[in-house]
Amino acid sequence: MKMTQTSDDSFVDDPLEQARFIFTTGKLIRNRVFRNYTGHSASQSGRGKLGGLSLPQIHAVNVTRERGQVSIKELAAILGVSPPSASTMVDRLVEKGVFRRERSLEDRRRVVVSVSPDAVQSLEELEGAILASFVGLVRKVGPEIARKWCEVLQAVKEVQDRENTR
Repeated sequence: MKMTQTSDDSFVDDPLEQARFIFTTGKLIRNRVFRNYTGHSASQSGRGKLGGLSLPQIHAVNVTRERGQVSIKELAAILGVSPPSASTMVDRLVEKGVFRRERSLEDRRRVVVSVSPDAVQSLEELEGAILASFVGLVRKVGPEIARKWCEVLQAVKEVQDRENTR
């Protein structure tokens, strides 16, 4: 989808059109990440802990990794799924050796999940492959556009940080 432009090459000042363009371009970026993930997984021939995981599972793994450990109820809320769905996903990730399930040190009645050390290493390898893909993209758009892209994303991050502190 090409963003509608005015005769002077500036983008239309319609928030809906701008949002549509940002959303569509975001999907292109997501698809690039997915292609790199599936390519990385295929090159791992199933050896890596992350081989064969779906994007929702990768999202669950990343969320858990960022937080250190989460309960299934917390994970379900973050992912926007029901606790039984999150529990099923966790069961599968435990079976694959990606997650560890254990009793919380703070509250022995509470069960938490964390990312296994082997999976952390696989995640780092995957992130390296995806980052390399983004380096290629950044080089193709050039330094000036890349700098502007960073400025825009910094502004978006600041808005989200403010919203998250409310």
